[in-house]
Amino acid sequence: MRVLVVNAGSSSLKLRLLDEHDTITHSADLPAEPDTADLDVLRDWTPPDVVGHRVVHGGTHFTGPALITDTVREQLAALTDLAPLHQPKSLAALDAVSARLPDIPAVASFDTAFHTTIPPAAATYAIPREWRERYAIRRYGFHGLSHAYSTRRAAELLHRPPAGLRIVTCHLGAGASLAAVVDGRSVDTTMGFTPLEGLVMATRSGTVDPGLVLWLEEHEHLTPQDIATALEYRSGLTALAGTGDMREIEAAAARGGPDAILAIDVYTHRLVAGIAAMTAATGGLDALVFTGGIGEHSPTVRQRAAERLGYLGVAIDAHRNHTADRDTDISATDAAVHTMVITAREDLQIAGETRHLFS
Repeated sequence: MRVLVVNAGSSSLKLRLLDEHDTITHSADLPAEPDTADLDVLRDWTPPDVVGHRVVHGGTHFTGPALITDTVREQLAALTDLAPLHQPKSLAALDAVSARLPDIPAVASFDTAFHTTIPPAAATYAIPREWRERYAIRRYGFHGLSHAYSTRRAAELLHRPPAGLRIVTCHLGAGASLAAVVDGRSVDTTMGFTPLEGLVMATRSGTVDPGLVLWLEEHEHLTPQDIATALEYRSGLTALAGTGDMREIEAAAARGGPDAILAIDVYTHRLVAGIAAMTAATGGLDALVFTGGIGEHSPTVRQRAAERLGYLGVAIDAHRNHTADRDTDISATDAAVHTMVITAREDLQIAGETRHLFS
């Protein structure tokens, strides 16, 4: 079964056509919200049997892949307020590709689905019961497709089944989150009700004191929309260093730029604290996995994190860290914990879920 994977991220739209052996036969990277002309690339591709879409938020209803119907499309649109940076782009890509391939069935795979196994202790916010029940407020978690694939791939590289493994996966890209995984199942994660909670990201603040939001509303008379826009689009690394691109920040830090140095310090401080918290949730650590744009391509971030996690048994080999290509174990020879760099392959996860639904 040939699967066209449509991965609408916060900054780009990735199209990958996978054959029945999961070989990519065609690929294209397009703007995050494509127009009709952008999708002309599909004219020359072998027609897929099915289209698999990455959708960020599935709410409480979608706990696995779902065949897209008009009703499902409406339900996904209703979740836009919970993921305003991502859900509209996922829906725009769905509509654009469906218009180009109207006779091809489409399936949605959800970033929230992997985290539906999180226990109540980790998923529940300590807020009034009526809010939790009326608005379905809980920790949903995101980047589940990446965390699921990284977990499975790490087990393969270790030549062990997922059962019995305690893994912390670090998806570090424009968006960033961690997942605590035991026996192949998510038991905790850093993102919560929305993709704004957790680590410092390219343009998103990550976790801030909720009292700060209330203070800004009361004392600065900012509207909820003003604050939401600032926290989603003008915060994170961009607020600290003037850019959300870690490569530029590392270059500026090497030149002694104080803002860049502070940005890296803040980023790694939150990252290390998050990894430690996830390790508490797993009850120990067998493997630490880095994936995503920064996770795969920043030896500096990996090194700084490892140096502060030595007490957990994390230690990396400097040469392996700086020469890591794809799906590589960069652990020091005598390290108690495996530290791995795994290429993000959400396309494989989506294709697998799509085929499973049809089977």
